[in-house]
Amino acid sequence: MTIERVRTDNPWEERIGFARAVAAGDRVLVAGTMPLVDGVLQGEGDPYVQTRAALSNALAALKPFGLGADAVLRTRLYLTHLRDVDAAGRAHRELFEATPPVATLVVVSGFVDSRVLVEVELEAFREQSERPSHP
Repeated sequence: MTIERVRTDNPWEERIGFARAVAAGDRVLVAGTMPLVDGVLQGEGDPYVQTRAALSNALAALKPFGLGADAVLRTRLYLTHLRDVDAAGRAHRELFEATPPVATLVVVSGFVDSRVLVEVELEAFREQSERPSHP
């Protein structure tokens, strides 16, 4: 089995030593993804905007594999506050309403950047025919 890895310019990937996404066989896994764009936090204090940004970043990591939201089987949303469940859920629903994945939502004590309210992970499925020859 071939394992393919995608890295981005996120400084945490280099610092900790991880890939943004890894494909192995028919599975594509996307690492915990924060709401950063070009290193700048999106939607400080706004869980809806942060969820949209984090999910958009995670979905972008699927593009090198030729996949989109419809290929996502599982999402995990990590929130720092229970009060943000509805806002995060609304953002999730907007992106996945047509092809809902299974989802897990967990409230955690915090992230490496205390301004971050949401972090997300994705797991996707790809058919043999969807595998690009070079990601």
